[in-house]
Amino acid sequence: MSEIEGTYRSLQTPAGTRLGAQYNTGISTLEPGQSLSSAMGAGGKGHNKSLQIRVQGLDDAQEFYELESKADGQTLSSEVFRRINLIESDYFGLEFQNLQMNWVWMEPTKLIVKQVRRKFSFWPMNTLLRLSVKFFPPDPGQLQEEFTRYLFSLQIKRDLMEGRLNCTENTAALLASHLVQSEIGDYDDIADREFLKINKLLPYQERVQEKILELHRRHIGQTPAESDFQVLEIARKLEMYGVRFHPAADREGTKINLAVAHMGLQVFQGHTKINTFNWSKIRKLSFKRKLFLIKLHPEVHGPHQDTLEFLMGSRDQCKIFWKNCVEHHSFFRLFDQPQPKSKAIFFSRGSSFRYSGRTQKQLVEYVRDIGLKRTPYQSIYYYIIITMVLTVLTLVLPFFFHPVDSATDIPQLSPFNTKGPLCLSPSFQMSTLSLPGQAPSPLQSPFLNEVGTARLEEDEEGRRKRYPTDKAYFIAKEILTTERTYLKDLEVITVWFRSAVIKENAMPEGLMTLLFSNIDPIYEFHRGFLKEIDQRLALWEGRSNAHVKGDYQRIGDVMLRNMCALKEFIGYLQKHDEVLTELEKATKRVKKLETVYKEFELQKVCYLPLNTFLLKPIQRLMHYKLILERLCKHYAPQHRDFDDCEEALKEVAEIAAQLQSSLIRLENFQKLTELQRDLIGIENLTAPGREFIREGCLYKLTKKGLQQRMFFLFSDMLLYTSKGVTATNQFKVHGQLPLHGMIVEESENEWSVPHCFTIYSAQRTIVVAASSKVEMNKWIEDLNMAIDMSKKCQEKSDLVLDPSLCDRSNRSSDEVSLEQESEDDMNSSRCSLDKQSHHRANTTMHVCWHRNTSVSMSDHSLAVENQLSGYLLRKFKNSNGWQKLWVVFTNFCLFFYKTHQDDFPLASLPLLGYTVSTPGESDSIHKEYVFKLQFKSHVYFFRAESEYTFERYACDRNVMSLNILCRLPGQQHETQTQSARAHPIISSLLAVQSM
Repeated sequence: MSEIEGTYRSLQTPAGTRLGAQYNTGISTLEPGQSLSSAMGAGGKGHNKSLQIRVQGLDDAQEFYELESKADGQTLSSEVFRRINLIESDYFGLEFQNLQMNWVWMEPTKLIVKQVRRKFSFWPMNTLLRLSVKFFPPDPGQLQEEFTRYLFSLQIKRDLMEGRLNCTENTAALLASHLVQSEIGDYDDIADREFLKINKLLPYQERVQEKILELHRRHIGQTPAESDFQVLEIARKLEMYGVRFHPAADREGTKINLAVAHMGLQVFQGHTKINTFNWSKIRKLSFKRKLFLIKLHPEVHGPHQDTLEFLMGSRDQCKIFWKNCVEHHSFFRLFDQPQPKSKAIFFSRGSSFRYSGRTQKQLVEYVRDIGLKRTPYQSIYYYIIITMVLTVLTLVLPFFFHPVDSATDIPQLSPFNTKGPLCLSPSFQMSTLSLPGQAPSPLQSPFLNEVGTARLEEDEEGRRKRYPTDKAYFIAKEILTTERTYLKDLEVITVWFRSAVIKENAMPEGLMTLLFSNIDPIYEFHRGFLKEIDQRLALWEGRSNAHVKGDYQRIGDVMLRNMCALKEFIGYLQKHDEVLTELEKATKRVKKLETVYKEFELQKVCYLPLNTFLLKPIQRLMHYKLILERLCKHYAPQHRDFDDCEEALKEVAEIAAQLQSSLIRLENFQKLTELQRDLIGIENLTAPGREFIREGCLYKLTKKGLQQRMFFLFSDMLLYTSKGVTATNQFKVHGQLPLHGMIVEESENEWSVPHCFTIYSAQRTIVVAASSKVEMNKWIEDLNMAIDMSKKCQEKSDLVLDPSLCDRSNRSSDEVSLEQESEDDMNSSRCSLDKQSHHRANTTMHVCWHRNTSVSMSDHSLAVENQLSGYLLRKFKNSNGWQKLWVVFTNFCLFFYKTHQDDFPLASLPLLGYTVSTPGESDSIHKEYVFKLQFKSHVYFFRAESEYTFERYACDRNVMSLNILCRLPGQQHETQTQSARAHPIISSLLAVQSM
């Protein structure tokens, strides 16, 4: 049988039987007190065709719904959502247990009786359906309704109790404490213990009850809405957030679990996530009998194996999981609801199943556009408490109180203040919960009054707009955003590159051990550090009580604790030199590893040269140092966070000082190896003692006139190259000039060429011209500095120059080189070039070539230390709207992602040569914190979230300018000292303006 995607198999039924008919098992399926006639009246033909269906809400209250027998799932869902007044309903669904007792989702387009028919009950009245969250967004801030967030918190509560949301006991206790705060309010020992006695929040609740009480004591003054939000903030950071396991096995028979989430498919072994396949990597999902197939794009795993197979328990399980994947992909990735597949007249190939409902984008727009008033609600415990208290007061008050005339003596009851003048103790309030009888669920009958609605809406809007404005918060947020990018960079090595070399068995075992035994512990440490920073920032954003918020509106304690812990990893960091060297040697020695290395660098996930990622752990220490310096400079000495930040700065500065020389050496080695791969005609570029100084574009004077050439200045020689007309992006070396005995002079007047200077060497003399006066000064200064350094060296370079690159005519040193570089030189390496793999076109040398500029090693080091990442709004020159993107600024380039969870960038924007400014009147931009990037006719506008972020991008010269990256239009550029490893503090380019 050929493979048919999503097809339905034929079911074999005994002769003379009807498909779906019940076998006579001799077991009664009647409800207690139900007669056969009434049962037939409810479901038999010729009688009243109606269904009575039980639905359990997220608050565990059960309701009966009476529908027509031919009602579909959408009819029932709509009625459930209407009864509880749920606006953001597309996040939710109804689920029931199938024959295998697995929870499955009800399909909106199919008849109910065809879905929930049970083995021993023809009609679905015995089946319990329950309301559940179906789609878990990555950020609870995307939920616009407070009521929706309340329901989500109830789902987290259910998942905790059922053991789906696996987490540590401390995290579970923290979640439980927020749930208690949401249900009964502020801490009271008697009330808390009574509540936990009646309500079970965790399977092991007794073991952590004291921890729950201790944590609940810290939430004083927190409203139920804030508690719900904190529950979601904590839960969303857990690996098991919104995860439903589907048991399967891989090709080797290893038992695993598959799951689907907003970002794509996930693979778990036990409760540990071992792989993730983002939607952007997946080309097709299908199933064939028990096999679930994932077809990936070729660039993800190479052209050899682009289909992954997983064996599931049955075809039905495959189909259920496939449908879940289709729905998640449509909801989170599509802009519009997919159109139903048209039915074939005769034969159909594949399933016609499609997602039925609004996508997340449509849902957000719908909720925003309808402008409905938020319906105030209270959780079930508040509602029951108030109902019972009012009932008791009605009966008791006449016996204990005499009539009074003053209105001020009348006790005032409020659902938000359970401790009124009557001094009803929390224990009394909790005792009312155990009274017989069930009050109507507040989800179906909320408190309604126009005044309360308007006030609640204003309060909600105020809470939504309330945001930390302190500069310290945004400095701390920079730690979080850059840490996210840093962890993704480490995953390029620990996850992606590891997978590539293991798959091809390309790396020697000794090198595998050396590489991953050093970087894996660092990666695990920073995973925990990121979670801690993320949780602290979430608390910083969500806290609203002045007397307790100070405990969370600081970052120094977290930084101090983790900077001290970093000392344990100095030994690993010091081995990075050996790792980088051995990896380079192995790629030259092992052909298979060299092939895997080059192919991996062409993948989208490897957006920088591969060995660059190995330097990230040491470079990250410099980032911490700079950020902590800004934080200490911002704080006053008496600030409670100042001491911790200062101590953390001392700790990281001490570690950075130990590794500074190693970092300089590694950055130089990395740059040399990168150039070795991109240049043809030069061998052993990584010779000991050689240092890279500057690379850039100059125009060389030849018989044809000025010709564009790419120059590379090292501590012992100067190379000039050209870009061949080949399928690759590599450069061919045309000349190699030693620095020993070299002289550089300006010669604008002699040759009548602007920005021209002459280079005299022992073999030849060349005349070159720069694109600007500033560029010429940089080259002359760096050349003279390199020449002086070479003179001071006691020994000459051991490198023997290639005689083929020297002047073949033995002309005198004072004769200017005006030879015509033949086409043979341009094409001599074409054969070898064609054998090479394609190279990335956005590397620094290629950008310098196209933008007629240059970059020094000092610029590289400074740019590395000032990396940035975070969300920005981007707008093109002629576009109307703003697009929110996750932006990473590194290596003189902006990389754009849809979210911070994406594995590779959507696009990149090299910034060399761009000017940075604020929008002018002609730009018609009337927003705050907007800066403008422009290169010729290319114009981009970016909007930051705060003044601090705006200053970091648009005004901090260390970040964006360096006189080579972004320039102020019309500003006079001054020559700066580019001494090796010198990083002067430069003033801001622009004064911060209010737009």
